[in-house]
Amino acid sequence: MLDYNTPVDPHLQKQLESIDARLRAKYGMTLEQTAVGLLDLNHPRLAMTHPDRIEYAASVAKVGILLAYFQLHPGAATEMDAATEHELGLMIKASSNEIAAKYSRALGLREIQQVLNEQGFYDAAHGGGIWVGKHYGPNSERIGDPVANHSHGATVRQLLRFYWLLSRDQLVSPAASQKMRAIFLSPDIPHDDHKFVKALSGRGLTILRKWGSYEDYLHDSAIIEGAGRRYVLVALTHHPRGDDYLEDLAREVDDVMTIRRWRR
Repeated sequence: MLDYNTPVDPHLQKQLESIDARLRAKYGMTLEQTAVGLLDLNHPRLAMTHPDRIEYAASVAKVGILLAYFQLHPGAATEMDAATEHELGLMIKASSNEIAAKYSRALGLREIQQVLNEQGFYDAAHGGGIWVGKHYGPNSERIGDPVANHSHGATVRQLLRFYWLLSRDQLVSPAASQKMRAIFLSPDIPHDDHKFVKALSGRGLTILRKWGSYEDYLHDSAIIEGAGRRYVLVALTHHPRGDDYLEDLAREVDDVMTIRRWRR
């Protein structure tokens, strides 16, 4: 389980807080400008900073459109045509606003958010979560989230939970989870070479990620897999040097996750 009562691992928490503090000092960032989460999938351990503080999510919230699509189209997990799978790959991996708006308009903003609410990905009583309140494009209706009035929102905890369930075949259904992972991978679509992907280049890693950028809201979130390690890393920043922070964070966290012996 990953919920509001899940405890952090003291040793991993100390390491993550140390990395965050050092990088914030390096780039002149305050406690209010970063929120980070790390979940070890091999030996379930959790570390988080500001996990329930909702942030403007930019394109990271597109994961909510993907989830709602599979929830509202049960047959998609096993009967999806190649063109639809490619378009959803463009929405997630290449972060196409045009494709995201196409699918959010077809599904409906209220219907998307109802799915997210029903599955516990947004809870105003616990700081918010994943919110999709606007189509990605001009001339869109706008529904602000109840906590912070964001058009698109996310919290570290709920993004960690999204990837946790995805990794365990528990997001909608086992077949839907497997198809969603295939969409995240989309080998025919290249990664955007920035943030986590740029930082971890050359390390032989498989990265399933959704990034977001708008002005100085600079985020990344991913399942990262490699030799001896498999983990989820989420970081939300609100600072002009956010991408630099994200690159350094990814490298330092991956270094930590390669260590096989943990001192308690």
